[in-house]
Formats: sequence, C-alpha cells, structure tokens
Amino acid sequence: MSSHSGSESDWVGSATDLLPADGRGGALAGRVWDPAVGGPTVVAVREGGVWGVAAAFPTMRDLCEEADPALALAAAKGVWLGSVDDILANSAASGRDPLNPWFLAPIDLQVIKAAGVTFAASMIERVIEERLRGDPASAAEVRDLIRAEVGPELGSLVPGSVGATALKRLLIDKGLWSQYLEVGIGPDAEIFTKAPVLSAVGTGEAVGVLAASSWNNPEPEVAVLVQSTGRIVGATLANDVNLRDIEGRSALLLPKAKDNTASCAVGPLVRFFDSSFSLDSVRGMSVRLRVDGADDFHLDEISDMKKISRDPADLVAQLIGTQHQYPDGAILLLGTMFAPVADRGEPGQGFTHARGDVVRISSVELGTLVNVVLTSEECPPWGYGIAALMRNLAHRQLL
Repeated sequence: MSSHSGSESDWVGSATDLLPADGRGGALAGRVWDPAVGGPTVVAVREGGVWGVAAAFPTMRDLCEEADPALALAAAKGVWLGSVDDILANSAASGRDPLNPWFLAPIDLQVIKAAGVTFAASMIERVIEERLRGDPASAAEVRDLIRAEVGPELGSLVPGSVGATALKRLLIDKGLWSQYLEVGIGPDAEIFTKAPVLSAVGTGEAVGVLAASSWNNPEPEVAVLVQSTGRIVGATLANDVNLRDIEGRSALLLPKAKDNTASCAVGPLVRFFDSSFSLDSVRGMSVRLRVDGADDFHLDEISDMKKISRDPADLVAQLIGTQHQYPDGAILLLGTMFAPVADRGEPGQGFTHARGDVVRISSVELGTLVNVVLTSEECPPWGYGIAALMRNLAHRQLL
C-alpha cells in the first residue's frame, strides 16, 4: 500500500509511538500472542522490554479484578518475551513472523460495551445520518440547517436537566426531534454491545468496514476498564469503526453498522490507575486522530475529553450496577469526539474510508493505537474464542 513507507511493518511505529509520553512510568499491561505457548499471554511493559506475567494473571480479567491492579502488576514476576520495538514490528499482520510474539488487544474476557452520542459534535452527525437515511449527498446542507436551529448551546447542556428538557420540547415543536438527541441530552445514555468477547483487534492489525459500505469512518475513543464491582481501574484507546450509511438507513441496523469482523480495535496497552494516572486524567485527556490514505489523503484532528456531555463515572453507573452485572468486568468505550466533516471526494459529502488508510489514534497518556483499513470480508477471520482460550490455559496449567 502506497501509504506505507520502507518495510511492511514501518507504519506501526516504534516503542516511542506505542508508549505514553512518560514512557514506562505508568502501570502498563497488555496481551501478546506467544508462539512458545500457542496462545495469548498477559504482559507487563517495563524497563527492559515486555514481560509475560501469565503465571500470576492467566487473563487480563484476573489482573483487572485485583484490589489494586497497578500494584499487583508491579509485584508480579515475569518472563522476558522481547523488546517493545521487536514485538511491535511483528504486530503488523502483513509480513509477520509467526514464530515470534506480537501484540493483541489488551482485553480478553471483559464484555465490550460502547456509549454512543456522548459529544455534541458527533450527536449532530448522527442526526444528519438519520435525516439523510444514510445518503451523504446533502450532508453539508443539512448540517448547517440543524446547527442553525439548535445553536451552540447544545454542547453545554447537562443530559436530563431542566434545560435539556426545555430544548427537547422546543425541538419537537420545530419537527427536529431525533432518537439521537434523545440519548444525547435525555436522561438515559445509549450503551450497547460493540463486539463479542475476544473479538477486538490490537495495534498493527487491520480494521474492517463492510465492502458494501460507501460512507463510514473511524471513531476514536477513550475506553475505561471496569471491574465486576463497577469500579473503574484503568483506561486504553479504541476505534469504534462505524458504517454511517447503514446506521443512517435505520437505527435498528446498529448491530450491522457496528459489529463486523475486525470492526473494533483496542489498545495499544491498558494503563491502570496509580499516582501518575487517574480518572481525572481521563477526564482531561486530548485524543488525536490521524488518517493517512494510499491516495495521499491526510486528516489530522484533536478532540478534547472535557467536551463529553456525560461523565465517565455516570456512564459506567448506567452500564453496571443492581440493574446489570458483568462477572468478568467490562470495557466501556466512552463515545467518539470525531465529527467526520472533512470532504474526501465529492464536495459536501464529508469523510469516508478508503482501503489502505492507516488510522492512528493517540494521546499523551495512553500512547498510539495504529491500524490499517481493509474490508471486513478480507480481514483475517475471527477464530479464537472463549473455548480456545480456556483449553489453552488449561493445557498450560494456568487454570
């Protein structure tokens, strides 16, 4: 692909790209495929490289359920598996050496959930999709109309508040009410199952969009790791790949728009909360999205978590509690900040992916998640599920 320079693995970056700005200073955990044991291994990223800690934590779920995951990770003895640079270089699916380790998504038994319509800019885009029934031809015109009617105050409204209720009545009177505005400023958040357990891809892998989709985009998001108790213990980055044309035809097609082969990327690592990183750090993060196309298209945007309309703790409270339990915990994608309005192709139609796009989602605190875009149909089929993981762990006498 012409968007890649040098060797086939160059586009995945180096340890400097993968790691947070403070390097190995945080409590960093991940998963790698270890050919020596024929399966995934939980790892700690420390000075000197990547250390397998499966003897202490057979699954990432086990580590996340610790009373203090950061402290437990620091105390765990490990087996050296390689340098960050070598494992990262081998994480590019093309040209991979199957005899050496590569990074996987840093989650395993956690349920993969996502919150939708949590930022005003992306909320407007969902309304546009709905109005146009998935056809981008008049997107710019409808965008201007809705923004003129709704006004800039939308982003400052507290969902479920008196002000939000008053705006809802006003929009209904104007014939502009939408199911997306309902979950954006109403009392109940949109929280849905993004992907099956173990299906997420990690950094270096391909992400997939359906071949039939002609209007789609990345959704760069911060994701939090949630214990079975409901306590948030860490964070990572994610790409909630979305098919705008399919969801725009009907919100009932959300599963088809969201859940396809390789349509969810998570990583590169989990950073657990400790003295250097907390939920307040998540609240103050900025997330950068870069897209580099084989057609020389380039997009570079930065979004601010401070603009989220629902606090991460509030979203998690709607996810898990007396109303719903997750015995193995969950990962919750907090919603996209990206409003894909930059034209690619016909003026006014906005952004859509092209095969070969390299997508980089990064933050100072969490490093960089890198993926290349293919169709879901040509991405490697998902074949390693819960049964395979349990059999492998049992064979390794880790259960």
